[in-house]
Amino acid sequence: MAGCERTAVTGDMRSGNMIFEPILEDGVFRFDCSTDDRNAAFPSVSFVNPVDRETPISSDHRVPSYIPTFVCVLGQQIVKIEFPYGTSFYGTGEVSGQLERTGKRVFSWNTDAWGYGAGTTSLYQSHPWVLAVLPDGGAIGVLADTTRRCEIDLRKESNVKFIAQPSYPIITFGPFASPIDVLISFSHAIGTVFMPPKWSLGYHQCRWSYASDARVREIARTFREKNIPCDVIWMDIDYMDGFRCFTFDKEQFPDPKCLVDSLHQNGFKAIWMLDPGIKFEKGYFVYDSGSEKDIWIQTADGKPFVGEVWPGPCVFPDFTQSKARSWWANLVRDFTANGVDGIWNDMNEPAIFKTVTKTMPENNIHRGDDELGGCQIHSHYHNVYGMLMARSTYEGMKLADQNRRPFVLTRAGFVGSQRYAATWTGDNVSTWEHLDMSISMVLQLGLSGQPLSGPDIGGFAGNATPKLFGRWMGIGSLFPFCRGHSEADTNDHEPWSFGEECEEVCRLALKRRYRLLPHIYTLFYVAHTKGVPVATPILFADPEDPKLRTREDSFMLGPLLILASTQRDQELDQTQLRLPKGIWLSFDFEDSHPDLPALYLKGGSIIPVGPPYQHVGEANLTDDLCLLVALDEHGKAEGVLFEDAGDGYEYSRGEYLLTTYVAELQSSVVTVSVSKTDGLWKRPNRHLQVKLLLGRGSMLEAWGTDGETMQIMLPSENEVSNMVLASEKRHKSHMESAKRIPDADNVPGHKGAELSRTPIVLQSGDWVLKVVPWIGGRIISMEHGPSGTQWLHSRVEISGYEEYSGTEYRSAGCTEEYSVIERDLEQSGEIESLKLEGDIGGGLVLQREISFSKDDPKVFRIESGIVARKVGAGSGGYSRLVCLRVHPSFSLFHPTESYVEFTSIDGSKHEIWPESGEQYFEGDLLPNGEWMLVDKCLRLALVNRFNKNEVFKCLVHWGTGTVNLELWSEQRPVSNQSPLQIAHEYEVISIS
Repeated sequence: MAGCERTAVTGDMRSGNMIFEPILEDGVFRFDCSTDDRNAAFPSVSFVNPVDRETPISSDHRVPSYIPTFVCVLGQQIVKIEFPYGTSFYGTGEVSGQLERTGKRVFSWNTDAWGYGAGTTSLYQSHPWVLAVLPDGGAIGVLADTTRRCEIDLRKESNVKFIAQPSYPIITFGPFASPIDVLISFSHAIGTVFMPPKWSLGYHQCRWSYASDARVREIARTFREKNIPCDVIWMDIDYMDGFRCFTFDKEQFPDPKCLVDSLHQNGFKAIWMLDPGIKFEKGYFVYDSGSEKDIWIQTADGKPFVGEVWPGPCVFPDFTQSKARSWWANLVRDFTANGVDGIWNDMNEPAIFKTVTKTMPENNIHRGDDELGGCQIHSHYHNVYGMLMARSTYEGMKLADQNRRPFVLTRAGFVGSQRYAATWTGDNVSTWEHLDMSISMVLQLGLSGQPLSGPDIGGFAGNATPKLFGRWMGIGSLFPFCRGHSEADTNDHEPWSFGEECEEVCRLALKRRYRLLPHIYTLFYVAHTKGVPVATPILFADPEDPKLRTREDSFMLGPLLILASTQRDQELDQTQLRLPKGIWLSFDFEDSHPDLPALYLKGGSIIPVGPPYQHVGEANLTDDLCLLVALDEHGKAEGVLFEDAGDGYEYSRGEYLLTTYVAELQSSVVTVSVSKTDGLWKRPNRHLQVKLLLGRGSMLEAWGTDGETMQIMLPSENEVSNMVLASEKRHKSHMESAKRIPDADNVPGHKGAELSRTPIVLQSGDWVLKVVPWIGGRIISMEHGPSGTQWLHSRVEISGYEEYSGTEYRSAGCTEEYSVIERDLEQSGEIESLKLEGDIGGGLVLQREISFSKDDPKVFRIESGIVARKVGAGSGGYSRLVCLRVHPSFSLFHPTESYVEFTSIDGSKHEIWPESGEQYFEGDLLPNGEWMLVDKCLRLALVNRFNKNEVFKCLVHWGTGTVNLELWSEQRPVSNQSPLQIAHEYEVISIS
């Protein structure tokens, strides 16, 4: 293996400022630790033209505004960049949790993260990229251009830190005047999104799985009968013969070409799934041809790696080799002859079943092309495997038909994946938390170079409720990629599956999307040609406004602002409107509903909208066109419309029409005209409707002919005010009379005691405990009777004894409601116990049992665990990466006279005093099964004993009058058979 892997320069510890040179264009700099490190860096996979990263330019003589520092030690290259106080961080790729990333840490390592949570640190895609918005509204982008596992640490305010194996360069873009300018420059390096076929911007319906030809036809027929917009039906893995890629189940899908022909006749496209795992089976034509060409990933001893996935034992194409990519592309080319309109690449992290890591061994061998990095172990290529598979699939679809644009969806990806494929946010969960996260996740992908993304609307895992599904459809219908998808063994999740009220909300939401398709398609043309994201955070409306930087309840499609509510108990008409500065005019298509987002157009803008619903296949250039016009404070507005055939590549040869419309107010007359056109297409003979927005949903309408100048006479100010007032009243009446989706969110939980808002009191022997199940199962007091001491005393809202399912300070588990599963109380009072559990998403629950022993009244015991109640089959039976973190916050009676004392496993003795700050202990320094909090004045110690085989790290954190004595488990996925557990107990003892 030594002759295969390329070894980077490491050496002893080194540190200093990184050296730099300008590359690509003005304002872009490459930084390396040294000239030797520059020469040792692997080729760029993220750059669309890797030579651009290696070629200095002489036109830029500026010195970078921010120069990174580095430390190379213990096989790690640690890079730090410090920005001004008040800088806000975004990007970091496909990540869950908050939009503004300050305080977060991400690990770029593509992971099958079924049922992920807000604190999950690795998802399906890796983008070691940070967009920093400076206090003045300017911005700079930072890329750690490495394919290897990379830590992005943003926990220190205004500081970015990357940690990965050396040697890798840092590329900075800017600072430029705005975040948009940074992203445009970034796209010049990594490429822009492929131009999607227009049909792919309609609504997609998917299910794991529509198990038969007949069921697919039924789903398609129901959409048309119910007049619910939809353009695409998806086929998950069950269409295959025994999960063998490029095959069909002869019983359930006997004639796929006939099925697709039927779908096409009814205006639908068909997308089919292909996984990388190829069944290890002689006689199976895909396995045989791949073996003949010797294209499988190998083990460290040079044999084809075999791992378990859907078909059972599988081998995996080595997409780092051009011959493997060509082999796959030709299989895809032949596969499309069955009427395949698009292909879905799943499980390509790559995911492997029955292994804790959920992927293949890191020392597997890829015999990669020299331009990618040559022969390397899997840890080098792991993060780009999915992108290279998507590239091969994309190229195969182009081979099949040069006159159609490929549509590929990939689960795994890397910086640059947008050149070949769309993506979705993976196996999310049918919860309000995941609805809320879906906005920031789509935005982060756009800010990281991938504008074509969206979540599984309604959630993949678990059962959505009617209100959750309707609200999610309202928001998801306006994301760049719009698909509903759900897991096997869940209830039906089609738009009509949740009752008439929810069905109507879904119908309104999707019809709204189709009205906006001309605008959305135009945004994709701009994204494809310039690198501007399709969906952006509301902060882009005014990057200087710090109040907008953490807003997650809204997003923008160009100048169109979507204001949504993701809170279960709060409909949109109950939210307080907070708009950016400037003119923002509300409008609708007479489709407002409390469960649909509100729409606002920025003053100075014109956007094109289409006619009432027609599925994309029916739309054509002769359809009437409508322009929504919102004048700015100067009485002007401008907007563009891109039109072409909707598929193919003739647009790249000038066969399109790009129109710039302008409007101007002069002497109470608004003139709307065409100011500029581009492209070879002649303007069609069609009617043009102009809707001049006045505010509060009020508007003036006029009809004319597209291309001709139109004039609209403005009424008097008094008449306009009356029109706005009347429109506001109509809107209010409409919202009040709208049929609400029934609130059926209170799904019955586990059997046991009902939750109340009165703390549960546990009393036995020396101890009295108070527990509040409704906030993270929190223990808010821990009173020791004989000494009269209250070792743990907190408010219901904060501190106390908590447990988390992650390493982040406020990760899942600290606020969820816990169910009381069992409470045992013996008549004599000699024994008492309480069992609690809280759902933390992804099929995982936190369990805790508090018990008192009649044999030793001085001690009480807590047994905690993270249990896999149900994890998806697609996860291989393992959950996302989790860590059980026991987090008690103890009171200090005498803060200056208290300390923590213990003996480590290696025999060393420790006294940890408050001035020592925060300290971790692990390995041989871990307490040897016991540590204690000592109060010298009271001559008492609170002893905490634990099973050292279950605890991998201990943390001491001193606060103001408190100390946290934390126990952390190992961090790993769990299955039904392998929960995470920590058992520990407390006792108060006297000390001399």
